[in-house]
Amino acid sequence: MTQRLSATLAAETAQPVVRPVLMALFDFVGGAVRAWSGVGDLAWDGNVWIGVGSFGAVGPIEETTEVRATGAHFQLSGVPSGLLNEVVGVSVQGRRARLWLAFMAEDWGGFIEAPVLLFDGRMDMVEVTDGGRIATIALAAENRLRDLERPRLRRYTSQDQQSEYPGDLGFDFVPELQELEIRWGAPAS
Repeated sequence: MTQRLSATLAAETAQPVVRPVLMALFDFVGGAVRAWSGVGDLAWDGNVWIGVGSFGAVGPIEETTEVRATGAHFQLSGVPSGLLNEVVGVSVQGRRARLWLAFMAEDWGGFIEAPVLLFDGRMDMVEVTDGGRIATIALAAENRLRDLERPRLRRYTSQDQQSEYPGDLGFDFVPELQELEIRWGAPAS
């Protein structure tokens, strides 16, 4: 998915001093984690975003003209080993991950324009590298287009219909319909 910057933001990239920031949202089971590439707290969209500064990193976001799923990689380093229990063993697969690009105003008091959504996908896996006292957490996310590649394991049976819609008896009559002769527009004999 190609993202286009507005004329205002495109002009901002040509300025001698540019103040881009990245903001990431991870929807963990225990609650959403919001981080941004600056230092300190940032208020946006009615939420507080935690500044990770140079401890956070985002891999390249690939764009393609093909209908193909691309992923994103996020990393947080310098995490105290005592906090790893909150990440290890927590199921993240399928949970939402989003990334925005914004440009800060000259006085750092807000954004020049609304942030641009760069990535919207699902978390796939978390990898933790423990270096003793300090650890690194790497998180991989995949585009929602990846769902097109997953097989659908649904069947047109009464049992499958009952699992989705309890009490629906529509598929109970399918075997009878296979041998039923129906005459349209002719009187019954």
